[in-house]
Amino acid sequence: MFCGEYVQGTIFPAPNFNPMMDAQMLGGALQGFDCNKDMLIDILTQRSNAQRQMIAGTYQSMYGRDLISVLKEQLSSHFKEVMVGLMYPPPSYDAHELWHAMKGPGTDENCLIEILASRTNGEIFQMREAYCLRKEIHKYANREEGYSDPAMAAQDAMVLWEACQQKTGEHKTMMQMILCNKSYPQLWLVFQEFQNISGQDLVDAINDCYDGYFQELLVAIVRCVQDKPSYFAYKLYRAIHDFGFHNKTVIRILIARSEIDLMTIRKRYKERFGKSLFHDIKNFASGHYEKALLAICAGDVEDY
Repeated sequence: MFCGEYVQGTIFPAPNFNPMMDAQMLGGALQGFDCNKDMLIDILTQRSNAQRQMIAGTYQSMYGRDLISVLKEQLSSHFKEVMVGLMYPPPSYDAHELWHAMKGPGTDENCLIEILASRTNGEIFQMREAYCLRKEIHKYANREEGYSDPAMAAQDAMVLWEACQQKTGEHKTMMQMILCNKSYPQLWLVFQEFQNISGQDLVDAINDCYDGYFQELLVAIVRCVQDKPSYFAYKLYRAIHDFGFHNKTVIRILIARSEIDLMTIRKRYKERFGKSLFHDIKNFASGHYEKALLAICAGDVEDY
């Protein structure tokens, strides 16, 4: 990311927040056969996650039922995925997505790569605790914090260069250790040194030397170090245009980044691809599902 740049989400804590009133309104919206989906969108997309947790607790006290369970019962399809996803605390949501990506015969490597390459140490530690995923993701929670050493950066860059040339199992392990364990400031220096040594961008070198999911993981880590909002803008564009609107990816990124950097992701998306994220979602989604995604995206007429 550009040095010193301020990133911004699209969802903020609602002023004059009243969890009892919100819980009552949700209770009314979820009664009967045909629930009030517009009310659900207006409340759940306009409250921070911390406020949603307070609403859920109040709802439980008032009605004696778990709000997530009621949403699962009353809603369906992708709209249900959005509303239920908004109700999970962020670590639980990440862990939930990882668990679903790993369960069953087919692993969703794209989901694993996206989450594990982009989350901070603290975020990975919290998701490990949330779903006891200690063994599966242990090696991704060992990144150094805020430390940089120019001399070591030159050594690390040489190791990466050799790993791109040799491509042995040992070199692949060393490359993964550097990219997974070094701090972001340190990796900034390493990438600059690599460019000086090789005359090549590290992403291009990785793409030339490796393939498959190992290559995708390494590139994702490098992209996240360089500019995380740009990485997510690229992931969203591919999910929308290259995979015929891959709903799970779009939903996951919008929810997970909504309070972190989604506004900045929108900016990168427009800069890189010409059309706004708001425009592309509106073209591919429909109904209350579309309305919920656009509310999280916080788009407006000017974005169309």
